[in-house]
Amino acid sequence: MSNKWDRYFFDICIAVSSKSSCLSRQVGAILVRDHSIVATGYNGPARGFPHCKMQCPRKVAGYKSGEGLHICPAAHAEGNCIANAARLGVIVSNTTLYLNQTTPCKDCMILLVNAGITEVVAETSILYHELSKQIAEHGKIKIRKFDL
Repeated sequence: MSNKWDRYFFDICIAVSSKSSCLSRQVGAILVRDHSIVATGYNGPARGFPHCKMQCPRKVAGYKSGEGLHICPAAHAEGNCIANAARLGVIVSNTTLYLNQTTPCKDCMILLVNAGITEVVAETSILYHELSKQIAEHGKIKIRKFDL
């Protein structure tokens, strides 16, 4: 993919992430097929569940980034993107997932493999989990950094 498309999809990821009410980080995800967006998602709680208001419960409890997820009411952007597609009856197999953050965590990577997503393009090549890379390799998902 050319720099032009990567820049375009990266900017859209940033716009999608702006809808996140997460006090820790805002993540936007988009699924693309043939240069067309088929679904979007951002990190946040289930529909109708209250957002964190003034303080992140994980930070209040002293957890570092990526820890204490069992007390977080939010889903990751990748999962919400797939759920939004499913809600609308959109097929996500053979799509590319774009993220304005690091590579997906192992749980999200499992979702991506099982949904048939073939490529992940992330802002950084930093691995969220080492196991993510192994799951992607076995699931034949190509991972690359945005070429901006």
